[in-house]
Amino acid sequence: MDSFHVVFPYLGWQFDINRIAFQIGSFKIYWYGLIIMVGMFLAMLYAYKSAPRYNVNWNKLFNCVLVGLVTGIIGARLYFCIFHWDEYFTPGNFGNILKIHEGGLAIYGGIIGALLGGLTVAKIQKMKLLPILDITMISFLIGQGIGRWGNFMNQEAFGTPTDLPWAMMSEGTGNVAVHPCFLYESLWCLLGFVILHFYGKYRQRYAGQIFNMYLVWYGFERTIVEGLRTDSLYLPFKIFGMDIRVSQLLSLLLFITGVVLLLINIKREDAFYANYRRKKGVGKRKRKRKA
Repeated sequence: MDSFHVVFPYLGWQFDINRIAFQIGSFKIYWYGLIIMVGMFLAMLYAYKSAPRYNVNWNKLFNCVLVGLVTGIIGARLYFCIFHWDEYFTPGNFGNILKIHEGGLAIYGGIIGALLGGLTVAKIQKMKLLPILDITMISFLIGQGIGRWGNFMNQEAFGTPTDLPWAMMSEGTGNVAVHPCFLYESLWCLLGFVILHFYGKYRQRYAGQIFNMYLVWYGFERTIVEGLRTDSLYLPFKIFGMDIRVSQLLSLLLFITGVVLLLINIKREDAFYANYRRKKGVGKRKRKRKA
């Protein structure tokens, strides 16, 4: 289905949306892909603007970004396919892995793939990894916050039925009012971007601090929201007799890891960041003139 009639029944909002942005002959360009591209572009633009503040060479960072984009797409696809093993990794089905145009990308796979590819290039170029991680995590929040609207255009990534005022329904939800999980994550990521950007600009104390804060910020939200999703990927085995959502478990582990790292480094302060704040005049008190 390419078109949906989306209704927010308790708010009185109605929209007619189409997954296809435009079409050239039989070739279709979907809003999902365009929105993802916009998110990636803005994330790259932010990385470009932020590189000097983190004392990172942009030309080298750009090499990391290019490789990270490719490995991110590969990672997103493989992550999804692995947890649908019978559909992709059994004899006669291997070709389905390449049918990426039919959908099937997982954001955590994209993040893991992008980090593996980008950081490998950074290591080859003998760059410091922690400042790159700080820039990358804030950039990810931009991409994630905008990219989730691609899920809205596809009417996917929604949650269980609800009667909350912001409930959403369409043909994609079976005309049942559900949690708009895409919206929850989009707003949370964009808010996180604002908070971490200003913290990084005026309060950051050591390399890697923003990365640790991202783990806590995103891990907390995804642990909660993933529990509402109806399209989650599950582990192929039970834990304590329960089916476990892969992304929910991973999010919880990331949240715990981030908290531990922040606590371990609570008194740490790198000279580079202290000098940066000093140059910006952060924390200085104005001296009162003597009468």
